[in-house]
Amino acid sequence: MPTDLFPGFDSHWIDLPDGRFFARSGGPAEARPLLLLHGFPQTHACWHRIAPALARRHRVVCLDLKGYGWSAAPAGDASHAAYSKRRMGEEVVAVMERLGHAHFALAGHDRGARVGYRLALDQPGRVERLALLDILPTLVQWRRMEAQPGTYPHWRFLAEPAPGPEGEIAKDPDTYYEGLLRTWTGDGTLDAFARPALDLYRQSWNVPERIHAMCEDYRAGAGPDRAADEADLAAGRTLACPTLVLPGSGFVGQGGLEPVLGAWRETFAPKAEGAVIASGHFLAEENPEETLRALEPFLAG
Repeated sequence: MPTDLFPGFDSHWIDLPDGRFFARSGGPAEARPLLLLHGFPQTHACWHRIAPALARRHRVVCLDLKGYGWSAAPAGDASHAAYSKRRMGEEVVAVMERLGHAHFALAGHDRGARVGYRLALDQPGRVERLALLDILPTLVQWRRMEAQPGTYPHWRFLAEPAPGPEGEIAKDPDTYYEGLLRTWTGDGTLDAFARPALDLYRQSWNVPERIHAMCEDYRAGAGPDRAADEADLAAGRTLACPTLVLPGSGFVGQGGLEPVLGAWRETFAPKAEGAVIASGHFLAEENPEETLRALEPFLAG
């Protein structure tokens, strides 16, 4: 029997115009809703070590983003709009409304955090509190990569035109994606990942449509996502909700907290607070205890 990573959580299949989306929910029905959004190349399973604890005080929803896990993975097009964080944020709102939540707190990791801050900028009345795990704003990321061309090579590779990256990855998806996981963990191994969770990641990234979807996610990052950030920065738009920034000490936060907070305060979150988590990139799996200690008081506010 497969291990149940979310004991006591309900499963949901929700039909939207771009296809069917999968989510799990748990916690008291009357509690304040909290949405958890995963990153690349993972699924909702990345939250399994902290979601049950958060569900003691929140109605927790763990969603597979479009293109990942068990959610729909439609083909992209030349505009890459289907995988823009704006479109994905709209889908997040639709899922949450179907589950009865018009307003909610949101914690996102990696690509899920990018969906989260774009949603909070576009629809400020929806997100009550926002936690961003181990990211910089997309426009800041691209500017830094342009200044230092050798950094974050997977961003450039995955954003190359189709079907180039898809074809290369499809030759051996496990080797490619597991290589990234090892590179980004604090100890350079896969030991941080529970075997049932890693099995779910492998199940997802071995599907050709999902390989394509993950590339489209990064192509959108280079195109419409960066353009949306640039437009909001020029217009002076900032996040209206309290914002917590949690970089991992071995990844985005390896230079300390101040450079990360500075990037957010100078762009979209002038009042952001934060803390560095002793971790590689995968905070909720590598150091769930410290991640919880940072999240719980913020979400209770």
